[in-house]
Amino acid sequence: MRPYLAHARATALSVLAYRANFLLSLGGVAFQLVALLAVWRVLLADGPVGGFDWSQMRAYLVVAFASGTLVSNLVDFRMSFRIRSGLVALDLVKPVDYQRARFAEAIGGVWIEVVVIAVVTAVTVAVSGALDAPPGPMLGLFAASMLLLVPLKFAFVYLSTLACFWTENFVGVLWARQAVTGLLSGALVPLVYFPGWLATVAQWSPFAGLTSTPALIFIGQASGTHAVLLVVAQLGWVLAFWFGARALFRRALRRLTVHGG
Repeated sequence: MRPYLAHARATALSVLAYRANFLLSLGGVAFQLVALLAVWRVLLADGPVGGFDWSQMRAYLVVAFASGTLVSNLVDFRMSFRIRSGLVALDLVKPVDYQRARFAEAIGGVWIEVVVIAVVTAVTVAVSGALDAPPGPMLGLFAASMLLLVPLKFAFVYLSTLACFWTENFVGVLWARQAVTGLLSGALVPLVYFPGWLATVAQWSPFAGLTSTPALIFIGQASGTHAVLLVVAQLGWVLAFWFGARALFRRALRRLTVHGG
């Protein structure tokens, strides 16, 4: 465990060393929260729409902000640079598992992100009022869903960044990932507003675990057996992506060329 703890600590120190870059990246997510709160406040002024009232939507958007903030410490940019430059060869000769080392780096800055989430949530509550928390059992299930969100989001980041073994540029892959996950996770618009068939597909897809699942549990629109099944599906996708990423990494190594060999 010691080498992986060292990777996590190095990431945390990097985030603290480049505070401006970190805060600017989170500032974009915070601005999105403010914009969405303003838009939905107007849309729901006359009453509930699609089963969401203003109180529920406000809580939903705060959870969406939290999910968007977690695992956002630019691990993908460092990883993509090392792959495209060939420096990944140095990572491969280290006595650590490559995927686990990258995961340790991803969670190294989570505690800093949690602090940012707490501050933004506190400001939101102070300005717009308290959020209605779910009852005890559902609160525990919400916490479990948020914990599973971390490895699931890492899996999306890791898998998309492995595309650098096949592509010359990572920016296009990044934009595509952000567009797809932002829409199908429910981060921009709750999945209930999608057409019926698409809402069902998206709700049980791996994308829902990034925002929709924890948010629906928190606001009480998913409870009991339904909520448990959503969290089980979230866990299933985490395991599927984790081992799928290991298989893809073995294929990716066949594409690696350093100094012509």
